Amino acid sequence: MSTYVYGIARAGSTHLPDGLTGIGDPPRPVRVVSRAGLAAVVSDCPEQLRPKRRDLLAHQQVLAAAGRRAPVLPMRFGSVSDSDENVAEVLSEHCGRYEEQLDRLAGRVEYNVKVLHREDAALHLVLSEDAGLRALAEANRTAGGGSYEQRLRFGEKVANSMREREAQDAALVRDALAPLAEDHRDGPQSAGWFLNLSLLVEESASRRPLEEAGRLGERHPQLDIKVNGPLPPYSFAT
Repeated sequence: MSTYVYGIARAGSTHLPDGLTGIGDPPRPVRVVSRAGLAAVVSDCPEQLRPKRRDLLAHQQVLAAAGRRAPVLPMRFGSVSDSDENVAEVLSEHCGRYEEQLDRLAGRVEYNVKVLHREDAALHLVLSEDAGLRALAEANRTAGGGSYEQRLRFGEKVANSMREREAQDAALVRDALAPLAEDHRDGPQSAGWFLNLSLLVEESASRRPLEEAGRLGERHPQLDIKVNGPLPPYSFAT
């Protein structure tokens, strides 16, 4: 049976609760594989591994338990090895690299920030700042909505202005939050949001991004800012 890997820590620092279980149905018992001063937190891997909600939560819960007293280098969901012995060999081969990353991530957490527009507020802002758009909207209104071509042209101009506003607001949020972190990285983009930003923050200063995100939302009502964390620093573990 293959081995599922949750994370890597220093040997002797992982104090797992009795009876801790991880992914699978039924949940697989969690154990530790040690080599070269390091310890991998692992369990048996189900034959068919899929990113179900229960397993995603179990992965995070195991990492939270393992990292309660010492730093853990988190592996992403779906990290699988052929066997415990193969895991031990990888620990031995890359021990220097893992030690370096554990030092860097000690006492740090990740916050993920996603930003989208409150559509009505953003549209109002775009129109208030563009006299040409306002004039075109008024012309269409007085003409009973305008022709199909006029409505199409107006829609294209609004869409272009909204994209420009997204880029402007993404820079606004990034410039406000990035200086509060030791490191930051842009995540994958999606149609659901125009900024996906991960912040690496010291645990002792972890409220600062939350507070600044709240202030940004108050000052700029067109912004819908969603902050998720604290999380294990997935985005900063390589």
